[in-house]
Amino acid sequence: MIPLFALKLFVHVSSALARGTDSVPSLQISLGSAAQTGEGAMVLKIVALLTVLALAPSLLIMLTSFVRIVIVLSFVRQAVGTQVLPPNQLIIALALFLTAFVMAPVAKQIHSEALTPYLEKKMSQQDALSIAEASIRSFMFKQTRERDLGLFVKLAHMETPKKRSDVPTYLLIPSFMISELKTAFQIGFMIYVPFLVLDMVVASVLMAMGMMMLPPVVISLPFKLILFVLVDGWQLIVGSLVRSFG
Repeated sequence: MIPLFALKLFVHVSSALARGTDSVPSLQISLGSAAQTGEGAMVLKIVALLTVLALAPSLLIMLTSFVRIVIVLSFVRQAVGTQVLPPNQLIIALALFLTAFVMAPVAKQIHSEALTPYLEKKMSQQDALSIAEASIRSFMFKQTRERDLGLFVKLAHMETPKKRSDVPTYLLIPSFMISELKTAFQIGFMIYVPFLVLDMVVASVLMAMGMMMLPPVVISLPFKLILFVLVDGWQLIVGSLVRSFG
């Protein structure tokens, strides 16, 4: 809406200047009291919506499978040794689409149980938000280790929750994130091992041949690429990543 308004304003000003007139439209923004009772609440809702949109990238990283996927894909690139291939834009794009695929069941549940009843005015906004939050919390609980959750419970100096509903969301989110980091690094280690073995074999062969001045990476890189292609590495890694979320 804002770009369309700016385009219309630009066309109007350009046509007025082309006609040689001085009738350039003026734009005024004023703050005053709301004429009706509901206008103030509507303004607050718009401000809250804009705030959520501004925080959308952070929410995508914190509350979804994006963290694990993008870290594992970065490990793959470093293990193969191609440096900048695939580029960062491609890795992030693939991570985003894989995140959408993994989170599709949660999104469908939120759409059917929260969004659709709210749009049909069968449910209040507060109830819809509670159901949506419960769906996301259920996904995060499945991927969060109890040890990580217990760490933040101790740091918050609160009693051990007896059930999942007693765990505050502000404790669940960091617990989920560090669990995702640990899982991603474990998968990255398993990816690094075969390529590291190949580098060691190439380095040993070069030393046995007396070619110590030749960097082993120059020789091992083509072998790592052909190995990765022959075993269909991208299919194995993507399949393992998706299955790791249960």
